[in-house]
Amino acid sequence: MVLFFPEPEDMSDHETTSRPGSPDEEGCSSEDRRLLHQRLAVRELLDTEVSYLHMLQLCASNIRGRLQQLPQGDLDVLFSNMDEIIQVSSRFLHGLQETASKEEEQVYLIGKLFLEFQEEFERVYKVYCASYDQALLLLETYRKEPELQQKIQTTIEAVVPQAGPSGLSFLLVIPLQRITKYPLLLQKILENTLPDASAYLVLQRAASALQDVNANINEYKMRKEVASKYTRVEPLSLRERLARINTHTLSKKTTRLSQLLKQEAGLVPRTEDKEFDDLEERFQWVSLCVTELKSNVAAYLDNLEAFLRFRPHECNLDIPGGPVEQYSSLSRDLQCQAFLEFKQRLEGLVWRPLCNLAKALVGPQNLIKKRLDKLLDFERVEEKLLEVGSVTYEEEAARHTYQALNSLLVAELPQFNQLVMQWLGQILRTFVALQKDLSEQVLQKAEGSVAQLPHHHLSEPAFRKLVEDTLGQTGSQLRAFRENFEKVLPPPTVQPLLPGSERQVQSLLSRYGPGKLYQVTSNISGSGTLDLTLPRGQIVALLQNKDTKGNSNRWLVDTGGHRGYVPAGKLQLYHVVPSEKELRGQAGPREGSQHLTPEPTPAPVCSVPAVTQVVAVYPFVARSSHEVSLQAGQPVTVLEAQDKKGNPEWSLVEVNGQRGYVPSSFLARAPSPAPWGWTLPS
Repeated sequence: MVLFFPEPEDMSDHETTSRPGSPDEEGCSSEDRRLLHQRLAVRELLDTEVSYLHMLQLCASNIRGRLQQLPQGDLDVLFSNMDEIIQVSSRFLHGLQETASKEEEQVYLIGKLFLEFQEEFERVYKVYCASYDQALLLLETYRKEPELQQKIQTTIEAVVPQAGPSGLSFLLVIPLQRITKYPLLLQKILENTLPDASAYLVLQRAASALQDVNANINEYKMRKEVASKYTRVEPLSLRERLARINTHTLSKKTTRLSQLLKQEAGLVPRTEDKEFDDLEERFQWVSLCVTELKSNVAAYLDNLEAFLRFRPHECNLDIPGGPVEQYSSLSRDLQCQAFLEFKQRLEGLVWRPLCNLAKALVGPQNLIKKRLDKLLDFERVEEKLLEVGSVTYEEEAARHTYQALNSLLVAELPQFNQLVMQWLGQILRTFVALQKDLSEQVLQKAEGSVAQLPHHHLSEPAFRKLVEDTLGQTGSQLRAFRENFEKVLPPPTVQPLLPGSERQVQSLLSRYGPGKLYQVTSNISGSGTLDLTLPRGQIVALLQNKDTKGNSNRWLVDTGGHRGYVPAGKLQLYHVVPSEKELRGQAGPREGSQHLTPEPTPAPVCSVPAVTQVVAVYPFVARSSHEVSLQAGQPVTVLEAQDKKGNPEWSLVEVNGQRGYVPSSFLARAPSPAPWGWTLPS
């Protein structure tokens, strides 16, 4: 139960109102009685305004000061913008009191005063009324803690005894009661004013204006409640989301989807709102700016972190004294102080505000998304209203919800966009200022070291010219070095054949000829349906040097069993070398008389002389104690080029002090000791 503070009007009514038919009333004319009631109404307005302001000051100073055991956030919610209301009410009361000196035109001046304060009343009271429900929720939580509730109640009773058991709720409701009573007080004065009086129209406008203020406050409060409902993001699990799905939810989703499909098909018109569309486009552009800047600052911080991990001053160059120690000291100071301080300031003054700004965008984004859903509901209800002429209570509520959401966004998105741009601009200015401070700090610390540079006496343009010339000269030297390096590079090596692939190569050679054979230089993993997966060293035949779309980076090849596409960059032309018999002329050319081997890689070892140094071409895992494991590229000593039965397919080798058999085809002769590679140009 809410107890109201006794208003002076109760006393005045008992003191001045006479019983019907009394001698006083009979002796007074109707006009005198009207004037008397008008003065009583004006006196009630003045006296109650004094009492109201006094109660607000008690709340803002005495009571709020004694409730310091509550968190500051709770106090901000409970008392909201009461200080602003006190400032406005103080000026308003001062204006009311000044009208008392001009009795003849006092009523006219009171009407003008209300019209002057109309906008200020709406501005301060709508903020207080919008947060009032949240204050009541806080009071409910306090009632669940008896000890805290008792302390609050004791404080209230000590300052305002007439509050009674209602306690803090009695005080918090007073501003709401006051703003709603202004139209009633004005109406009471108006009723006792002659219609032909000069003050009548002013009072009429003032009473209507205060009614509009209350209506606007209620509308604003409803918008805030809708916004609070749809901007609240609950962290729900998948199970909780599924639990919320019911027939009503499915029905709404289906109806909205149906309405959307009708619009897309052109069966029903789409509601056009150019004003909102322009605001939304502006908001999306602002959101994109914030997102891009946040991404860039995050990358900048990552690079800065990587830069700080590099500590050249900790490297020991074994150069005692001289400039090295000075530069090392400068690097240490910059790493441990200037750059570290810059990073901390960047995180505190740029990164965190930017993250908070990105979070602030979530609420409007949710409201814009929800507005689209509510717009579909609104359009459906409007169609039904035109066809049937009536709608259900739920449909009317959906209609009002859309109107409240749309009005809220149209009213507040321009201000929000402007604030975001101001915030964004301030963040960018802060970032630039931090960069400037860092450069000044680094130059100041490096002043002594810069003075020792051989070109410190040059002017800035001359120094820039010197740097450009030096960089150009160095670039020319690097290009010349690269050209010489490429000239003396060893020829590219070709992978050896896979074990047991000679027959497959002979088949491809007889079918396509030597000019179509290519060898895979590295393992290929096919990702598409027509792509092949091939190991390194596989021989394939080229069928077409592009795919069906004309892409020359994918070639169609034949492996002898499968056809498909492989990357062109992983294929190398395979050269066929004549066999020894052909070279000696002991046998004429015939099919199959060619020995297939890649150039310039030596042929695999099929028969290796005893005690020969070779290398392992492929890795091999021993399967028994008679075998030995190999790693690709590992040097191997061949003890016998055959097994005990004289089979040349297996060789007895020694690797890292261990002896065992390995496949002969897994070995290749070691490169010749002839020098190869590149040499520095003289």
